[in-house]
Amino acid sequence: MSEKLDGIRGYWDGKKLRTKAGYVIHVPKYFIHNFPPFALDGELWIKRNAYEEVACVVLDEIPSKGWQKVTYNIFEVPKAEGNFSQRLAKAKSWFKAHPNKFVRFIPQKRCKNKTTLMRYLKKVTKLGGEGVIVKEPRVSYFSGRSDFILKVKSFSDSEAKVIAIHEGKGKFKNMMGSMTVQMEDGTVFKLGSGFKTNLRKNPPKIGTIVTFKYYGWTKNHKPKFASFLQVRAKETIAE
Repeated sequence: MSEKLDGIRGYWDGKKLRTKAGYVIHVPKYFIHNFPPFALDGELWIKRNAYEEVACVVLDEIPSKGWQKVTYNIFEVPKAEGNFSQRLAKAKSWFKAHPNKFVRFIPQKRCKNKTTLMRYLKKVTKLGGEGVIVKEPRVSYFSGRSDFILKVKSFSDSEAKVIAIHEGKGKFKNMMGSMTVQMEDGTVFKLGSGFKTNLRKNPPKIGTIVTFKYYGWTKNHKPKFASFLQVRAKETIAE
């Protein structure tokens, strides 16, 4: 098991770094110095609770100095032979011989049982982490969803489209107080918490997709205790 980092997925195809959707990431040459001729999968990350910051840096078409704060955190070596440990060993061996200060390997811990998992999840959550990834280490590499990989969080999350912005009152006067959003299944509800001051001053446009967390459902089929998490990054990078 390992901590799930809240960054931007970065797939190295042996020549270029790409997003999960396959768009080329415009990365400084120094960042990918000594990268191998084989594939890597990892997370472009700055720190916990900094998704918007890393998204702004990584998805910019013109590389900025912000890349100096980004690290590439490897969690898989696609197409490599062997079990999970053997696949990671291939990448570790490469970077031991070809150092790159921006490369990290996400720490992996043995998950003995559910108690161990929940204890680790509690620790990660307390530090501000998003959750934990649990995987079966003996299986060969595969792409896509699988029963052999489980994402564990202390809450659920989902996405919805912004359909209205509501002005705030009191300390939020002249700023956004809340937003009305619509989920893919048609469920409409208001999000009124989880916003940082900067976002309240510069609310997202109508039609923007946002991510929110919630804890189950109400009897009226509304997300219970819903709270804003982040604006979904727009992968509009041109190759």
